[in-house]
Amino acid sequence: METSPTPQPPLRIGTRRSNLAMVQAEGIRNCLQKIAPDRSFEIEALRTLGDRDQLTALYNFGAKSLWTTELEEKLNAGELDVIVHCLKDMPTSLPDSCELAAIPPRDDPRDALIVKAGLPYTSLKSLPEGAVVGTSSVRRSAQLRRLYPHLRFANLRGNVETRLAKVDNSDSEYTCMVMSAAGLERVGLEHRISQYLGSKDGGILHAVGQGALGLEIRKGDRKMQELLGQLADQQSTLACLAERSLMRTLEGGCSAPIGVETEWISAGALSIHAIVVSLDGTKSVEDTIVSNVKTVEEATALGKELAARLVKAGAGEILNNINANRPPKN
Repeated sequence: METSPTPQPPLRIGTRRSNLAMVQAEGIRNCLQKIAPDRSFEIEALRTLGDRDQLTALYNFGAKSLWTTELEEKLNAGELDVIVHCLKDMPTSLPDSCELAAIPPRDDPRDALIVKAGLPYTSLKSLPEGAVVGTSSVRRSAQLRRLYPHLRFANLRGNVETRLAKVDNSDSEYTCMVMSAAGLERVGLEHRISQYLGSKDGGILHAVGQGALGLEIRKGDRKMQELLGQLADQQSTLACLAERSLMRTLEGGCSAPIGVETEWISAGALSIHAIVVSLDGTKSVEDTIVSNVKTVEEATALGKELAARLVKAGAGEILNNINANRPPKN
């Protein structure tokens, strides 16, 4: 008499507890269910440091792993098999015990402008003198100060729905907010986007890895590498790895004013454009390189080359000055 195979234990997917993070984890689970229909999957959501402290401006943390540390601890303890991150929240250097297994197809990487409900403005250019832009990102505020010096900025933290509610509150100071277009689209709020902000429209460059997900596993977990590798998208992966290499070389975390934009302009030819801006928007350095990229090594080299050019043009001085003046950690 044949014995039935022992069922595999559920594959445990870790994520943050926000609605957006859950939607993203569920999307990955659904993709994996199609690849491995006989397996079961469980999603475990945690509140990370960045979720628990909703008031401190990101710049004032001075940390680069606000959204990942607690999840990585569970991964290393064998309590999770994979973590689904927004790639832009992942530090560019992971713990030695972990690795980035796959980057699935990237969604729209641009930022988006959302105007307070009931106000008539439709673009950054239409905002009046002194209009208050809600954002916790120094990358966004520094670039916007450079282009629109008549605007004011106020810290705005929280998940997508929380931020939107704060902006729409008639008693709040916010005229509008800026956040990831992909985040809004994933939770069904794309109808609130007043303007997409890219170099060709609103004029600001997005965060490294924005619009993409990163699937993190324990280093050397062959079974997970094989399974998750089936979700990877080559063009998204190479573009994002070039961006992450740029940031790692510049040593900037999620609280540094580094904007980037990558675009495949022909088969194998990747354009990478980046900017580093002082917090007050008065100083900036930007450059673009186009290169044929077919391998991880070529993508990494491209990011390093652009970072070196930016440093030579003065980006290192801008970033050093920002770090020297960062508030001390408590």
